[in-house]
Amino acid sequence: MSLTRAEAEKLVRSWGFSHVFTWTDSPKYHYNPHSHSSLTTHLILSGSLTIAYPTKGQVDAEKETFGVGGRIDVDANQVHEVWIGEEGCTYVIGE
Repeated sequence: MSLTRAEAEKLVRSWGFSHVFTWTDSPKYHYNPHSHSSLTTHLILSGSLTIAYPTKGQVDAEKETFGVGGRIDVDANQVHEVWIGEEGCTYVIGE
């Protein structure tokens, strides 16, 4: 997938998301378990990220890694944890 930032943001808007922006994380960044109040989507433009959906008290939730072109939807109030890949990650977020 080789979309420009503008093309990728337009695509995410076409999926029904009104708040759309591009975000870049540093290599090996980690987001502790958290949730959002509404459905979110993430379209990866460069790099990779790994996501897990831990349940309360769970130590080793199954992880899934996504690279360029990957789309990750996270349901409202779904607890998730994220690890950014070695090269960082740039992705379009839709809320």
